[in-house]
Amino acid sequence: MATTYDYIYAVVRQIPAGKVATYGQVAELAGLIGKPRVVGYALYRVTEDMEIPWQRVINVKGEVSHSALRHGTDYLQRSLLEAEGIEFDANGKIDLATYRWYPPEELIAEALGRVTR
Repeated sequence: MATTYDYIYAVVRQIPAGKVATYGQVAELAGLIGKPRVVGYALYRVTEDMEIPWQRVINVKGEVSHSALRHGTDYLQRSLLEAEGIEFDANGKIDLATYRWYPPEELIAEALGRVTR
């Protein structure tokens, strides 16, 4: 049986290199409208072997969310995004008009459909 996290991971796996999505956007696409924190909790549990591009999920302000609980992965996140060609401005923000991912509905439906099989 699929879990909430499985749906979140299915969406995040679809975000291509060089693009980002917000926590709220991922929540909505995963059927968790109004629950962006759940996305944060799910991504906090991602391990390297899971092959989930967690770094491509940012906050609604276009920023990497900083927290002492992340044990430095917030700095790693910025580095990984920059390696994908995403540029940050002098205030540490990403231009969402340029880098935000807008998936085709059928892509998300297909990804979520694989989770329920």
